[in-house]
Amino acid sequence: MAGDGQSRVDLEALVTQLLGAVGEDAQREGLRRTPHRVAKALEFLTGGYRQEINAVLNGAVFNEPYSEMVIVKDIDFYSLCEHHMLPFFGRVHVAYIPNGKIVGLSKIPRIVDVFARRLQVQERLTQQIAGTLFAALSPQGVGVVVEAKHMCMMMRGVEKQNSSATTSAMLGVFRDDVKTRQEFLTLIGNNRRGS
Repeated sequence: MAGDGQSRVDLEALVTQLLGAVGEDAQREGLRRTPHRVAKALEFLTGGYRQEINAVLNGAVFNEPYSEMVIVKDIDFYSLCEHHMLPFFGRVHVAYIPNGKIVGLSKIPRIVDVFARRLQVQERLTQQIAGTLFAALSPQGVGVVVEAKHMCMMMRGVEKQNSSATTSAMLGVFRDDVKTRQEFLTLIGNNRRGS
């Protein structure tokens, strides 16, 4: 979706049709502005399609001889499942071991948002975050763990409200070295926020 005025008009027309298809009257007082609001919400929730990683990084990759693990944990995210277009949400934990380059810490949550604000599956989201950091920094390794609750499992289908899914992507030393991977997993396990 391009995010232009015509796209929003097209989305509004589709939402109006959708309301009729589920048995609602789109002209009912409470629904008159719903097509407009849904179109705006979808533009925001799919804004990652209109972002480029290089623009997000914006030159915030710096030469630095630091070579120990860098972790940003408990990054909240919200995404839409591509199978049902229902939300899934949770936390992302990211680690990397620099190899002469570091990235501004605020860029890591921004990278998460670029990929979360697309129609997604959790497995791909996890891989995209890890792959992007690996390509941008050429580090010794990258580790990403994503923990999420999926409304498509909670509201419909199996209706398991307390279920969650965990995915991981381990690249470089995080894949090859058990001690490095275990250090990361131990560090993100400490002082966890409640679910």
